Amino acid sequence: MTGPDELVRAVEATLFAAQEPMSAEAISTHLGGANVTDALAELAQTYSQRGVQLVERGKRWHFQTAPDLAHLLRREREELRRLSRAATEVLAIVAYHEPVSRAEIEAIRGVQTAKGTLDVLMEAGWVRIIGRREVPGRPVIFATTPDFLTHFGLESRKDLPGIDELRAAGLLDPVEDALAEAMDTPEQVAGDGDNSDEVQPEAAD
Repeated sequence: MTGPDELVRAVEATLFAAQEPMSAEAISTHLGGANVTDALAELAQTYSQRGVQLVERGKRWHFQTAPDLAHLLRREREELRRLSRAATEVLAIVAYHEPVSRAEIEAIRGVQTAKGTLDVLMEAGWVRIIGRREVPGRPVIFATTPDFLTHFGLESRKDLPGIDELRAAGLLDPVEDALAEAMDTPEQVAGDGDNSDEVQPEAAD
């Protein structure tokens, strides 16, 4: 790199060609160890008023359609991410309580969770297995992914709305209020490992 302008262009080209969001460290490595912090900030400012914007989600950078233009690209179609009520509840619990095991999810929801519910969330790329809890039975524990942050426009989990915000926006009905109260309490641990057999899937909405 011979100057700041060339570095900015190189960072821009790298992100345009990337198949997935990249961290600043990954961009720097790709560009021979260059310090890309200022270049990313300059690009973010340059694109801030354009139809495509450069954003950072979960410490990874990518270009996305400006929020006010997203409706122009939206397609009406059936897809994997049209979640059942059960899957929506599980996703919310994972997001607010991660890392969390299936047994802990069930303790918060108050009902058993079909294995397929978590499979749907993992196939969507929003939930992943991150290890095992070091307790008897060593249950698998789940957490959200960077793609979850990207899809919902969050920079980090700190940007998740609070229960009062969700209720004020009219997004909670009486049943969901009960779930919200559970989510608003300290994380619960559901005993030993999650070794139960698969239960019958819950009915989708």
